[in-house]
Amino acid sequence: MNMTAVTEHTSLVSVVVDFFRRIGHFIKLMSRNKIGFLGFLLFLSFIFMATVGTYLIEEPTHSDITAIYSPPSAEHILGTDSQGKDIWSQIVHGSTDILKMALFTGVITTFIGVTLGSVSALVGGNFDAFLSMMADIWLTIPQFPLLAVIATLVKLNNILMLSVLLSVLSWAGLYRSIRAQVLSLKERDYVEAAIALDLGLWHTVFHEVLPNMMSYIVISFTFAMRQAIYAQVGLVFLGLVPLTRNWGVMINLAWTQGAIFFRDSIYFIMAPVTAIALFVLSVVWMTRSLEEIFNPRLRTG
Repeated sequence: MNMTAVTEHTSLVSVVVDFFRRIGHFIKLMSRNKIGFLGFLLFLSFIFMATVGTYLIEEPTHSDITAIYSPPSAEHILGTDSQGKDIWSQIVHGSTDILKMALFTGVITTFIGVTLGSVSALVGGNFDAFLSMMADIWLTIPQFPLLAVIATLVKLNNILMLSVLLSVLSWAGLYRSIRAQVLSLKERDYVEAAIALDLGLWHTVFHEVLPNMMSYIVISFTFAMRQAIYAQVGLVFLGLVPLTRNWGVMINLAWTQGAIFFRDSIYFIMAPVTAIALFVLSVVWMTRSLEEIFNPRLRTG
């Protein structure tokens, strides 16, 4: 019995050690590209802010008319808004919804585009022709105006619902790109061998094709996140998405409450804009390191 306990303990320790070894190796690879590693750290700081930060910093719920548009201070590091509420607290609590939506949309959009593009290129024939025709038609539709119209007809008060809608509207461009990539990989020996051995469509797609496209998929994922953030902020700014905590809501309030006419309101206006820009920049920079990880030929040194 004691030997069994010792064996289980040793096995658990081995798993933990192996996990941290993999984490260390991943961080080492990420740090090879300095700009990419900086983006990675910035991205982690936003994730920390959206998860742990919301528990550490109290959400502002009460107005303080004596502190309207107060400049940055020890008490309010980014100053206050038109109601005397702390801006930094709003940035922290407003990050959760927008980051969740960006991640959900990136995952769903990438899954749809990668799956349809890969299957379409490998199957070919009428199926490929039909999907290509649908994608061409879909690309002619102006996405944001259509999204705005849909938002007036359907109450988009659910993050997952909004993410699915954004993904459905955005799949065509990624589909075309992935299809073109897979068509080039289709002529490779290992793909032809998988098809000749009749290993199955899903095996060919997920074991032979996609692992050799990971750098491209990662970049597509980050671009989908960026597009989703801009779309959501645009909808919130127009008042078409009733989300309660969001950087877009802060921009909307700054506009509707006439903050641009007050000299001391610059922090209220620029704080959410800067947060959006820094998050998008962190994602774009992070792709440099991720691309090197999934494409070793790009590594130097």
